[in-house]
Amino acid sequence: MARNKKRRIIIVGAGPGGLTAGMLLAARGFDVHIFEAKSTVGGRSARLQVGDFTFDTGPTFLMMDFVLREVFEATGRRLEDYLELMPLDPLYTLSFGDRDFRVTRDRERMRAEIERLFPGNSAGYDRFLREEGERFKALMPCLTREYSSLRSYLSPSLLRAVPHLSLGKSVFRNLSRYFDDEKLILSFTFQSKYLGMSAWECPALFTMLPYVEHEFGIAHVRGGLHQISSAMARAATESGATIHLATPVKQLTFEGDAVTGIELVNGGRERADAVVLNADFGHAMTKLVPPEKLRKYRPDKLAKMDFSCSTFMLYLGVNGRVPMDHHTIVFAKDYKKNVRQIFRDKVLPQDDFSFYVQNASVTDPTLAPAGKSALYVLVPVPNQSSGIDWHREAPEFRRRLLRLIEERTPLKNLEANIEVELLTTPQDWQERQNVYLGATFNLSHRWSQMLHRRPHNEFEEFRNCYLVGGGTHPGSGLPVIYESARIATDLISRRFGALPLRMSYGAQAPAHSS
Repeated sequence: MARNKKRRIIIVGAGPGGLTAGMLLAARGFDVHIFEAKSTVGGRSARLQVGDFTFDTGPTFLMMDFVLREVFEATGRRLEDYLELMPLDPLYTLSFGDRDFRVTRDRERMRAEIERLFPGNSAGYDRFLREEGERFKALMPCLTREYSSLRSYLSPSLLRAVPHLSLGKSVFRNLSRYFDDEKLILSFTFQSKYLGMSAWECPALFTMLPYVEHEFGIAHVRGGLHQISSAMARAATESGATIHLATPVKQLTFEGDAVTGIELVNGGRERADAVVLNADFGHAMTKLVPPEKLRKYRPDKLAKMDFSCSTFMLYLGVNGRVPMDHHTIVFAKDYKKNVRQIFRDKVLPQDDFSFYVQNASVTDPTLAPAGKSALYVLVPVPNQSSGIDWHREAPEFRRRLLRLIEERTPLKNLEANIEVELLTTPQDWQERQNVYLGATFNLSHRWSQMLHRRPHNEFEEFRNCYLVGGGTHPGSGLPVIYESARIATDLISRRFGALPLRMSYGAQAPAHSS
């Protein structure tokens, strides 16, 4: 494809959104330059190497992989030429203390497991699949369009979807229609934490998330999900994009209310016809934009918006093979109290809290030396608006976490077998990863911060500025971040008259075979 040298696009940040945008724009013939502060691509989805052990920094669940496949196909590429996807079964194990629930995509096995652990609820599972499948089909088209004006609410796709929005209902309340056992309900609500929200507050439309897992499955990428970022960087450069690593951006540059380019920390200046922001939204508004340029998202107004929870992380290189599934979620004994502590009270849980363990080495032997395991441990905790002093609290919280892991999982001698370790707190997310308030899932997904009321893909504050990533529409999570980049790049292409790329935007999602 002939390259359009007349239109220069700068992308700030080489996270999943920025790399997707870079792939799509370069394939359309734009002169694309991606500026990344760190020495590697991926942002909070980057590769993390600790000794001889390899980890993903952030996301470990790959859902709706057909969206990723379409991104590659839109640029004339086959995903299989860049990545090896490994479907997982079971999807994950959910541990409640008195029972372990191994969740599978195989519907017959799933019905049998529900009847074994939660008698009488398998019919509700069938109804969940049927009704939430209808919701997904109605709402998916709404996630693939932009909402730059109130008129966008009159789009036929959104009007058709209104009955499926379940306005006024939460995910927990909606799932109570299908199941009568609280632990089974929780088994289909923990996905709200992907959005950094409580299941008792997360809008019911996001019941789509567990449906998507059961309908389309969850995949691992050989080598780790960070390989997606590496593959996207390779594809973008093959199409002519230039990626500038270890080149941090100081701020955007302006002429009036129009963004003209960027100023680099090293003093250099780069001009562009349009700038795509893939930096964390709160960080960008408080650090990359002169405050006098902002109106709607001034720092004082930003501080009043609702942001997601944060995460406390342990990346552990462990001696021995760990007898656990690829994904295990351990629920606090008093789960509702734990959620309230994180999201409402914003206090640090003490002796009873939920946590997640990824044991990817059981699926992918490339992540750890022979006979050893790479463990990724995540605890949802309050973001930095809590005022928690992590310099003081982190050592004791780590101790309590390791004790809980040894009590609630097969890892009975975990601490004695740790060979290498890296600890990350919400303060680290904020200071080292440039995540505003350490809110790892970005802006929350309350109704007041969705669709037209979420920062727009064609940013409403300035001309020539576009947003991609979890802080804009459609929201956080890898598949919808890819969609944010697709929406933004379509807007840029229409503006400059570039040829559109053919994408079905999920229409080719594979059907489930029962």
